[in-house]
Amino acid sequence: MLLIHCPYCDETLPELEFAYAGEAHIARPVDPSALSDEEWRDFLFIRTNARGTHFERWRHIHGCARFFNAARDTVTDRFLVTYKAGESRPDLTVKESAE
Repeated sequence: MLLIHCPYCDETLPELEFAYAGEAHIARPVDPSALSDEEWRDFLFIRTNARGTHFERWRHIHGCARFFNAARDTVTDRFLVTYKAGESRPDLTVKESAE
């Protein structure tokens, strides 16, 4: 079972309390109508899905119902950090070098 920390409620709870909401920090195009069909398709569906550290959006559906971001290792499923929506990506190189 995954345990996820909600940065708003300041609680660590089972994954069942949360809903995955896709990749984090995806910038919406300023003028979507100016995109080709292929560019619009890529914006909607193509994601990095990288092995290792992945920045994701989550929603605390059975709690505060707010969206937040998380950095998770896709190999181990370990959450490295969670942080409030709208905050910048944390610098994980500082955290990793301290371990």
